[in-house]
Amino acid sequence: MIKKVYILLVAALVCPTVFSPLHLYAQYRTDGNYSGLYDSETAASMRRHVSEIASAANQGRKAGSEGEKNAAGYLYNVLKDYGVEMLCLESGDEFGISLADGDTLASRNVIGFVQGYDARLRNRYVIVGARLDNLGTNSMTVNGKPHEQIYFGANGNASGLAMMMELARMVSTNSILFRRSVIFIGLGASSETFAGSWYFLNRSFSDTDAIDAMINLDMLGTGDSGFYAYTASNADLNSILDAMSAELQPVHPEVVAYEPYPSDHRAFYAAEIPAVYFTTGQYPQHNTPKDTGDIIDYGMMERELEYIYNFTVNVANTDDVIAFRPEEKEVRKVPQKEDVVPYYECDFKPSFLNSTDPRQFLTKWVYPYLKYPAEAVKNGIQGTVQVNFVIDKDGKVRDVEVVKSVDPLLDAEAVKVISASPKWRPARVNGQKVNSSMTLPVEFRLEKKSKSGGFGINGRRQSW
Repeated sequence: MIKKVYILLVAALVCPTVFSPLHLYAQYRTDGNYSGLYDSETAASMRRHVSEIASAANQGRKAGSEGEKNAAGYLYNVLKDYGVEMLCLESGDEFGISLADGDTLASRNVIGFVQGYDARLRNRYVIVGARLDNLGTNSMTVNGKPHEQIYFGANGNASGLAMMMELARMVSTNSILFRRSVIFIGLGASSETFAGSWYFLNRSFSDTDAIDAMINLDMLGTGDSGFYAYTASNADLNSILDAMSAELQPVHPEVVAYEPYPSDHRAFYAAEIPAVYFTTGQYPQHNTPKDTGDIIDYGMMERELEYIYNFTVNVANTDDVIAFRPEEKEVRKVPQKEDVVPYYECDFKPSFLNSTDPRQFLTKWVYPYLKYPAEAVKNGIQGTVQVNFVIDKDGKVRDVEVVKSVDPLLDAEAVKVISASPKWRPARVNGQKVNSSMTLPVEFRLEKKSKSGGFGINGRRQSW
């Protein structure tokens, strides 16, 4: 017995990594390389999204399959976690497609929403879409044995979905900067004649006349071969792209007159909605089982994401009409509200207690004087109320209104406290005082502190 122990100890001393769990991790990494060790947080998130969506378990996400449904569920939960308001069930907005053999294929769209802050434009929409499905699997015989090939679709289109999720996170986090509302859609059955897009435009969404533009994200993971924007030569979208070409951006797309590949933007064109298609174009592994995560350049995807975010900001905030045809510009004028300048357009922004940072108003005035309604506490009601208001030329706060409600009790308290605000220093444009508007999130959060039963609201302690 002693000899056996001695031999085991010698083996451990001579080759200690044989018995080390760290050795197992180092020698058998599942991704096959170490590139992920140097990812930024955003790149790491996109890598995780692609890995989940293009996993072998999802079996190529063929339209109507369990794999497509799984991918839809993953997309739903990520968007919800990122603070996006979901407009469908976790199972998605389901629809059916009649097949030639008489069967019906069941697919789904996943739809999320970030409301714009501008009272004039928040009921106008920018759509951001990315297709959910891919080709699925292919059965074949190799050496007389059945073999199943999986079309993983990492670049086509797990990459576009991953970018859309991170774009949604950025838009949700910075919603105060977006005048129009932004709708995010994971489009099901895209490979089946863009069925998800058609269903959204013709059956699911009743306010298509209020859609100002569509941004399509498809195949964005191989940017070393190029980064392209296709608008079907839409003059208004091209003018935004041209203006951005003069700005410092991490990367600029090549605006192309030819369509890189058919995708969901076509359904929006058919509905006469201006659309731009961002893509890195076709690639050797396209529609093959070799379309896996190891072909994706996540660093380049992050640079593309920053550009597309800035483009989305420009589209959402423009005062100009984005027309499908030039002659429509006079017909579809953007509604204007006289003599009120949005916060971000002021040369000198309004200031509260000598600070132009809106957070100063929240921390020095709103939260110290906010009282959590007792009835809301009793019923466990919490959430974030979005409130829009005007600071006039005299520095008075007026026209306070809720643009995103949680509950009438919380809404009323948020409006009451903001309406009672002391005077601000008014904004200026070209040296002149102007009326300015802004939208702020007022958070009501219940936090149990101890057995005695207290709760905090943004750090303030209240009694039950």
